Amino acid sequence: MPPGATDLLLVRHGASQAYLDGNLFPLVDGHGDPPLSAEGKEQAARVCARLAAAGVEAIYVTNLQRTAQTAAPLAEQVGLELRVEADLREVYLGEWEGGIFRKMVAEGHPISLRMAAEERWDVIPGAEPAAELAGRVRGAIERLAAAHSGQRVAAFTHGGVIGQALAQASGSRPFAFLGAENASISRLVVTADRWIVRGFNDTAHLDAVA
Repeated sequence: MPPGATDLLLVRHGASQAYLDGNLFPLVDGHGDPPLSAEGKEQAARVCARLAAAGVEAIYVTNLQRTAQTAAPLAEQVGLELRVEADLREVYLGEWEGGIFRKMVAEGHPISLRMAAEERWDVIPGAEPAAELAGRVRGAIERLAAAHSGQRVAAFTHGGVIGQALAQASGSRPFAFLGAENASISRLVVTADRWIVRGFNDTAHLDAVA
């Protein structure tokens, strides 16, 4: 680790409850806020059991319940409080919030195909522009790094945010790191002048035999 760097573990939340057509998820600040499913709770237990021995010195979650539910076993095991960094919340999906995004992608809606081809969320009506997403994710990570110089931090967050953070760190295409699995661990080392990608989509704890 470079002196003063922050070792940031970006943990995607566990699987959330399925979307039922016409039954929108409740919203928090406009964002769909489903709880974890039974599978997601099992994934949370596994990732937290692994992280309990990782020397984490702070735990962050977003203002969406699936991240706090995923992080809760770790907080209990290591005796740390959950801190909220709302700017690590998921990409805002505009008119496709509340679970509609899942339906549109599953059905191959033309806008979802265009989104994937152009690697832009904001082709969805009302969705978050790329520059705004990049700015809030960068700001959040810089705040965590400033507050935790020389420490290891676990941030329980969302797939779109993990993809954005690693794209910024690597200078890759916008969606190159999209697709981190539920309860996976990705890793950034954050220094004063650069971000270093040390890992992406580590799911070894999920593959292990229970």
